[in-house]
Amino acid sequence: MADEQTPAQKAYADIAPDFADLSDRVLFGEVWKRPGLSPRDRSLVTVAALIATYRHNELPGHVARALANGVSKDELVETVTHLAFYSGWPTANTAIPVLRQAFTNAGV
Repeated sequence: MADEQTPAQKAYADIAPDFADLSDRVLFGEVWKRPGLSPRDRSLVTVAALIATYRHNELPGHVARALANGVSKDELVETVTHLAFYSGWPTANTAIPVLRQAFTNAGV
């Protein structure tokens, strides 16, 4: 539907329409569509980066996107476990409730 808002438009187009446009057009329109990585692999990399850098505001949406892009629940949990030893136990511990809620929302 042409009238349906994107997640970026819903999140911040009312206050920062140019930022929403850049998110839609450049980030998700160009960067996410580059041929070097599959959407599945991009999702896994993005989730790992968000966990490792405590970007938990963005994590729920990207976990949902990862599941939609074919990353399994088990792979996401293993990513958190692996990151506990590279980015720190607190980053992994903080990600667990986010994953739990995302899995509940997705019915997995």
